[in-house]
Amino acid sequence: MAKNDEKPAKKSAAKAYDASSIQVLEGLEPVRKRPGMYIGTTGPDGLHHLIWEIFDNSRDEAMGGYADDIEVALLPGGYVRVADNGRGIPVEIHPKTKLSALEMVMTTLHAGGKFDNESYKFSGGLHGVGASVVNALSTNAQVIVHKDGGIHMQEYKIGKPLAKVKQIGKTKQHGTITYFRPDETIFTGGIEWDWNKIVNHLRQQAYLVKGVRITVIDAREATEASFDDSAFYLRELGLEVPSMTFYFEGGLKSLVAFYNKHQTIVHKNVFYVEKEQDNVIVEVSFQYVDDITPRIIAFANNIYNPEGGTHVTGFKTALTRSLNSYGRAANILKEKDENFTGDDVLEGITAVVSVKLPEIQFEGQTKAKLGSVEAQSATASVFGSALSEFLEENPDDAKAIINKVLLALKARKAAKAAKDSVLRKGALDGLTLPGKLADCQVKAPEEAELFIVEGDSAGGSSKQGRDRRTQAILPLRGKILNVERARIDRMLASAEIKALVVALGTAIGDVFDLSKLRYHKVIIATDADVDGAHIRTLLLTLFYRHFRPVIEGGYIYIAQPPLYKIARGKDVRYAYSDAEKEAVLKDMGVAPAEVSEVSEGEEAAPEEVAEEVKGKKPAKANIQRYKGLGEMNPSELWETTMDPAQRVLKRVAVEDAQEADRIFDILMGTDVVSRKSFIQSNAKLANLDV
Repeated sequence: MAKNDEKPAKKSAAKAYDASSIQVLEGLEPVRKRPGMYIGTTGPDGLHHLIWEIFDNSRDEAMGGYADDIEVALLPGGYVRVADNGRGIPVEIHPKTKLSALEMVMTTLHAGGKFDNESYKFSGGLHGVGASVVNALSTNAQVIVHKDGGIHMQEYKIGKPLAKVKQIGKTKQHGTITYFRPDETIFTGGIEWDWNKIVNHLRQQAYLVKGVRITVIDAREATEASFDDSAFYLRELGLEVPSMTFYFEGGLKSLVAFYNKHQTIVHKNVFYVEKEQDNVIVEVSFQYVDDITPRIIAFANNIYNPEGGTHVTGFKTALTRSLNSYGRAANILKEKDENFTGDDVLEGITAVVSVKLPEIQFEGQTKAKLGSVEAQSATASVFGSALSEFLEENPDDAKAIINKVLLALKARKAAKAAKDSVLRKGALDGLTLPGKLADCQVKAPEEAELFIVEGDSAGGSSKQGRDRRTQAILPLRGKILNVERARIDRMLASAEIKALVVALGTAIGDVFDLSKLRYHKVIIATDADVDGAHIRTLLLTLFYRHFRPVIEGGYIYIAQPPLYKIARGKDVRYAYSDAEKEAVLKDMGVAPAEVSEVSEGEEAAPEEVAEEVKGKKPAKANIQRYKGLGEMNPSELWETTMDPAQRVLKRVAVEDAQEADRIFDILMGTDVVSRKSFIQSNAKLANLDV
């Protein structure tokens, strides 16, 4: 028997840290060991990144003028098939390695044609890891190459070839077909492809590469017998499955028009320029709309850069300088020290900035931000010069743009006093927390939770039922202002929004500071009815437009209160959906005739919830339908919605910022026709409470 005061083992017993401690991972082992280093995450974004990597190889062929037709297909069993009519991956034996070039590309990190500027002048995949990483993270893969009259094939299992590259037939086609099936042991969410995510990404790419046809096919429900290996493209088989084809000649101008489809435009002509300078091709298009939110979408070698980069910096610099010069020359900016700011000129702009350069540098393998210094000066020079010409040659457009920016300048000046008063002198200097806020005792943000509830009734129940140490309650009265088109000064005139801003502690606008967030769980808890859904949408609009870092930090949640309380004697359970209610009743052994429905807010009759007598349960089960949190007593609210050990919360995330932006425009903007069309086309996806 060991003694409690036994001495710890001596440190010398530990394994020595010497040369034998250093591991050398061979082949594709590093990818499987640390997949996040290569695809960013093993969640849904990383899973879809595999498609982007293979697609990018085909797209790079199109960018070089070697391909004009690409097909991406989702197949049964989690497989993906990507085909293009490019030159085809070389299959001959490499002079140094004595391996087929195809095998090198698929099984060796940093092996590919993109290090050679003669083969690919512009490419997003200069790291040379795309195809090999996808292969390493797949249970099975296969590549079929149509090249020089022959069909060549090689198969792989977890990144390793099953046999040498072999010729399996003759062909008149040219191009590459890649099959792969991601390894579910790598990806935390399993192999669940998001059709809309894939369609949106490929549509975007079709705008960026003028003249290329991109087809996406969802054949997941098709049978294996539907596929004919002799077909280069699956669309040739005539499968009756969902599919979409994209082909755009307008390029970035068409993309800007697509983003502005649900907006009121400020000027008619869409600005566009494409020009090469210092070995950098700069392509920019923009148009102002009657809105206050800027939308700048950036690409480098057709890779989407959600965090922008040097090209965006160059664009913003040139835009501010050019509009100030025009405003000064046109005698619109009369005061010596009066200038448009960066915020003024960006208000309401929809812009796409795309650059292509041979030696590209990203900040990280996921390519979220461009770091190439030369892109900044080239973008600023090309765009600035072209914008000056555009303003001179299109006086009506120039007048509309300048008036739009001038309006932003005037609004900024008019709002400054209100912002200074409420923000700088308020939230940052200790403005008293709102009286309606029942704050928690703990001061550490990582332990604190803020429940935003609807109305005084829910506020009363939640204040009584909460854990006072960690849970704060902020009741809001009625529906808050729709901030989709409201400026900060108008927002802060709303007592409800002002109370929320002060409670969060981050301030808002140009003095927003995420580090000052007072609660690391901000939980929206509204009623399960139409009004509750509307209030939740208004709050999400506020957070998305003015507190997006709070969403991106993973701090916003939506509570999931139960819809039903089901009681049969002492057996009391809660159900969060109609399906769950039926499952609970079935588990209780309750027949439909033994169910007693109770209207919202009513109490059950005593005999219906009577305690069990001599081991016998009451004949009926009582079901109480909750309309709102205010109808629950404090103990029920704690047990179902607030207790961290039992509650269900949904974290709010922004997976596709551009698509989220578009949906907010449709649902919360002024275009009634677009909103009606969206609701009608998506009605079948709604959870109806009738």
